[in-house]
Amino acid sequence: MKIRYLCSAVVVAAGLLAGCSGGGTNASGGTVVGVDYPRSDTDFWNAYIKYVPQFAGQDGFELKTTNSQNDVATLTANVQTMISQGVKGVVMAPQDTAAIIPTLQQLAGKKIPVVSVDTRPDQGEVYMVVRADNRAYGEKACRFLGTKLGGAGKVVMLQGDLASINGRDRTEAFNDCMKQNFPGITVFGEATNWDANTAAQKLQTRLTANPDIKGVYMQSSFALAGTLQLLKQRGLLVPATDPKHVFIVSNDGIPEELAKIRAGEMDATVSQPADLFAKYALQYVKDAIAGKKPVPGKTDHDSTIVAVRDGLMEDQLAAPLVTADGATFGPVASVKVDDKSLWGNSKS
Repeated sequence: MKIRYLCSAVVVAAGLLAGCSGGGTNASGGTVVGVDYPRSDTDFWNAYIKYVPQFAGQDGFELKTTNSQNDVATLTANVQTMISQGVKGVVMAPQDTAAIIPTLQQLAGKKIPVVSVDTRPDQGEVYMVVRADNRAYGEKACRFLGTKLGGAGKVVMLQGDLASINGRDRTEAFNDCMKQNFPGITVFGEATNWDANTAAQKLQTRLTANPDIKGVYMQSSFALAGTLQLLKQRGLLVPATDPKHVFIVSNDGIPEELAKIRAGEMDATVSQPADLFAKYALQYVKDAIAGKKPVPGKTDHDSTIVAVRDGLMEDQLAAPLVTADGATFGPVASVKVDDKSLWGNSKS
């Protein structure tokens, strides 16, 4: 992987200029790294959990893993355990991006670098954020639905959690795009806290009050099963050629979403790269332990490292819109659902 780095003065002074190598190891020679999985109740995060040990083995890490199950108090406790286990770096995906700040401060005080996956903490010291441009997720979903609906009608946006930077980014971008480009479309925003049951209940209420809804934007695949079941019960899970069709766009790119697009039961998704989240999170924690300092710019893996605020870098990985035919929607191009580059089509 070719990313531009600068070796810190501390590293050079320590005599580690060649490759900026270094970092603590365990008795067997492998660097001990902690990885907290944010949850295991979605196909996307279960895929990420599968990829982490694969890439950790390539990087020579000994892993200490925990699962915070979408609870910041549990994440805080898990980090205390990791510290007691002597980890030299931590990878996490905090779902509450404000409440995690004290934990980040503690890790910074102990000189333990942190890489944040998928979410960007509101404050605090993080070596690198590995995520895709979540505002682009909302923009792509808006362009798809706005085009399919011809700029008129009603859509429901099943939001994630507005305590999360991801929920805020996707929501704000979708709303801004609709107001600017498709003012004839009414958007019903429904906060769900990334909870499937809440999403299904709120969608049912909206469909009862507005049976002419023609589009659904799910900010994550957590809402997939409930949405499809509800539309089927109402006789709305029909081909796109049927006037009753409700257009569905999601975020994640899990194998089930791709299968549903092929079957004509949903229309599009934005593919978050679960495999690359794991790969580059571990790569960056390795670099952090070695004393490398990233700088903004293009990478060799089709992404850009940007400075999102003073002292915080974010590697914004590619996340394409996926459709059955690979059509273009305004300025947004899509890739065909059978594209072999999509992690959701991987057999590994």
